This record gives sequence, structure tokens and C-alpha cells, in this order.
Amino acid sequence: MEALIAFGAALVTLRLSGLLATRWRERRSPHLLAWSAGLAAYALGTAAIAWGAAVGWNAGTFRVYYLFGGLLTAPLLGAGSLLGAGRAVAGPVVLVYAGLATGVALGVPLESPVGGAAIPEAQEHLAFFPARILALVGNIAGTIALVGVSVASLRRRPVGNTLLLGGFALAAAGSALAGLGVTGSAISVAVAAVLLYAGTVSRA
Repeated sequence: MEALIAFGAALVTLRLSGLLATRWRERRSPHLLAWSAGLAAYALGTAAIAWGAAVGWNAGTFRVYYLFGGLLTAPLLGAGSLLGAGRAVAGPVVLVYAGLATGVALGVPLESPVGGAAIPEAQEHLAFFPARILALVGNIAGTIALVGVSVASLRRRPVGNTLLLGGFALAAAGSALAGLGVTGSAISVAVAAVLLYAGTVSRA
């Protein structure tokens, strides 16, 4: 059941990422591209949860889950919020961070074998430096950015921003927990996907 829920959440989030990518091609607004990338990362991290629950976890699946779910989702979403608020410096900063995160996720050695059907806990497989501290810094910064911008613009779009705020916060919290090594639930990622989709559609 967890595999099916996570797979459904991945499809919903990927659909939303594609919708935002289409809007970016029409408007060329950088925040739409960052949001699309963040949601694509969330979809890939969620897909890794579905795969691990269905056929069992291995080192490759764990690295995909950690990179996209634990390292990239919240910073990309936060950067999108800052770009939408006119903070252009967020673009190059998040690009540098994404490159560093990719190198760390793919290059750091695993301290123990990955296996089983449960979501692996990062502290059992990754050293605190550099992998887990990078997730801590990236997720805190991304979450503060997206929540702060959403709250500041809440009065202009109360319904859409409330839904987005809930979805972003839940997605970022799940990403942060993944990065720190706290196991999550497919239900939480599915709820976040639904809130994000509803919030985006309501603002269209």
C-alpha cells in the first residue's frame, strides 16, 4: 500500500512540475523554473520511496532518495519563492548548492549496506559531514525562504497561498526529515502533493 500511495504522489507532483515548466516556457519567469525543478526533485524522491517499498532498498535507490528528497527539494522551492519576490541572487546561489549537493550525494561513501523495505535512516548510512550537515543547512534555508515569502504575500492570494504554504511546508519538512535521517510516511508526501497541486491550480 505504501508503494502505491508514494507512486501516486510522485505522479501528481510530476504533473504539477510539468504544468509549471509549461508556464515558465510561456512567461520566462525564473521562479517558475525553480519551482518546477523543486517539484520534479520531490517527485523523484517520492518515486524512490515507492520503488524501495515495492522491491526493496539498495544503495542506488537510497542515493536518489537522499539527493532529490533530502538535499534538493526544499532549497529549490525556497529559491523559487525568493525569485518570485524579486531576489535574483537566489538563482546562482541555488545552482551552486545543487551542484555541490549532487556531488556529495553521488560521491560520499555509505557507512553501512542499504537494504530492506523501510525508508533508510540517513544517520545509519551517511556521516554527519558533509552529507547530513549539507541537508540541514539547505533545508533550513529553503524552508525559511518559502514560508517567509508565502506568509508575506498571504493577504494578496489567501486561498492559493494557504494551500501552497501547507504543501510547501509539508514537503520541505519531509525533505528535512529525510536529510536528517528521520523516517517518513508515504501518506505525508501524498498530502503534500495534493496541497501543492490544489494551491497552484487555484492561483492559475
